[in-house]
Amino acid sequence: MPQGRSARVPAEQRGPGLDRDAVRLLVSRGTEVSHHAFPELPRLLRAGDLLVVNTSPTLAAAVDGRIGHARVVVHVSARGDDGRWAVELREPDGRGTTSPRAGTRAGTEVVLPGAGRLVLQEPLSPRGERLWWARAAGDVLEVLRAHGRPIRYSYTERDQPLAAYQTVFAPASPDGAGSAEMPSAARPFTARLVAELVSRGVRFAPVTLHTGVASVEAHEPPYAERFVVPEASARLVNAVKAGGGRVVAVGTTAVRAVESAAGPDGVVRAARGWTELVVTPERGVRVVDGLLTGLHEPEASHLLMLEAVAGRCAVDRAYEEALRGLYLWHEFGDVHLILPEESPHTVHCDGNSW
Repeated sequence: MPQGRSARVPAEQRGPGLDRDAVRLLVSRGTEVSHHAFPELPRLLRAGDLLVVNTSPTLAAAVDGRIGHARVVVHVSARGDDGRWAVELREPDGRGTTSPRAGTRAGTEVVLPGAGRLVLQEPLSPRGERLWWARAAGDVLEVLRAHGRPIRYSYTERDQPLAAYQTVFAPASPDGAGSAEMPSAARPFTARLVAELVSRGVRFAPVTLHTGVASVEAHEPPYAERFVVPEASARLVNAVKAGGGRVVAVGTTAVRAVESAAGPDGVVRAARGWTELVVTPERGVRVVDGLLTGLHEPEASHLLMLEAVAGRCAVDRAYEEALRGLYLWHEFGDVHLILPEESPHTVHCDGNSW
């Protein structure tokens, strides 16, 4: 990643009169790339297209804690079916939470504000000890509501209110469930833009996938996340596919949810539960024709999903243009729209990475 390419504040804070849709939009159709502003999206889609959107709200999932006399920051990721919580411990340094805390082990007790506490029990996965299952004493969601703040990393300039991390598609959850980190591909949408899309015949299919923490230092494959694909959304996706329309997922989380509900025949069925699906070029996609997403770091597993949707040549070409065009990365940054080629043709690809 070149220095200075991270978006440090939300788009609406970069100048007077700006809204959250004041970001750039890189559009890929195969290896053909064009540059746009995000408000042009309605003119880049067509009547009959379907946008699959994630309705998960973002939680104030970072909270201060203590291990003995040492301060830590706890990132609360997800609640398991057995009542335990998936958590990550990180070192505080006043510039956003940065390095993961080393040396934690099973049995470690973390004291939270308001007399809550966590006891680490076992690593969440065999890939390491960054993420833990922890048993909680006290109401963790109440602790987050009273003392939590949005997770942020040191590339951002300052803390932001929780509203800056919500999308237009995310109503408040009645049970307090939500995402540890924002499903950020949908952040540039405004109510005005959604209304224009609907007026042009673009439809929306809501799904839910509660995202976990995604450390910028450790690019592991995604772990299991809770998702829901409602019956109405499954029917709408199938109807659009049957009618020859295009299904465009808004965010890698929406891809993971809808592809988790698709059978080998490509038919989407209502589904809910936990998904461990990792979309790779080898697995491919069964439902999604296009993808609207942010720009991902070179080690991120999301790039495999992009390659599954668009192909390696198209991804390489897009990122070459994003670097050349000085696009901004991360959750407040610019976005990338991958659409099917309108006139498929063979393009030589030398296999070099961007």
